[in-house]
Amino acid sequence: MTAANKELVVHFYEELFRHGNLAAVDEFVGIDYLDHSPGFADGPAAVRNVVTGIRSGHPGLSLTVERAIAEDDLVLLHTHAVLEPGTPGQAIVSIYRVRDGKVVEHWGVTQRVPIRTASGNDMFSTLSSPRRQSPDPSASTAESRRIAEALFHEVTAGRDVTAFDRHAADPYHRHTAHSPDGTGAAKDQFAWAFAANPELNVSVQRVIAEGDYVAFHHHLRPNPHDPGSAVVDIFRVRDGKVVEHWDVVQPVHGDAVF
Repeated sequence: MTAANKELVVHFYEELFRHGNLAAVDEFVGIDYLDHSPGFADGPAAVRNVVTGIRSGHPGLSLTVERAIAEDDLVLLHTHAVLEPGTPGQAIVSIYRVRDGKVVEHWGVTQRVPIRTASGNDMFSTLSSPRRQSPDPSASTAESRRIAEALFHEVTAGRDVTAFDRHAADPYHRHTAHSPDGTGAAKDQFAWAFAANPELNVSVQRVIAEGDYVAFHHHLRPNPHDPGSAVVDIFRVRDGKVVEHWDVVQPVHGDAVF
């Protein structure tokens, strides 16, 4: 069902946001649809209102699904949305849950695309070889998950930056606003973050893996008093090592449901 769920969600998303086809709501959205995005209401009618508002407010909207990652009933879309022509736009991760052929749940994380990133890489392309946006069907999902989880948990929970030496390889391409390329830069960045925020906490909410791609949706809090950020980190694993990383980060305002 994973492939069918992915096909359904990609078709639903593009019909709705690229083409403004509101009939897709009736066809694909369950009556018990739950939306965890800040300011978004539950139910099919709310989806119609959101799409209508976005498209009427931004008639020049262009939207490209850069990559789709699916596992079981979850489908993640990594999207570049340009609301106004000529602007850098937004990086968006949308996670959908599918049940019985209907979209029944959604989480979203959105970040403005900077004019230039720290690495000089854009926030969407694939630079590691082979340069393909879609997951490699010949890659072992289980092995990719094992490697990416080892890196992620040893660094964030274990605060062991040497995990990059064991589980990542240069050239380590970064597609984030503030992160230079390279495992050395990643180690320095995390070491600084841990020193500056001794109570930093990362709470993983869900992991979605397919082929050589592994995504972590998590709540990052510098300390217990800071609402922190909703974050999606996407890793690419090739030949037993993490070789590429994308992220989307959105500050949490008030209560957030993950």
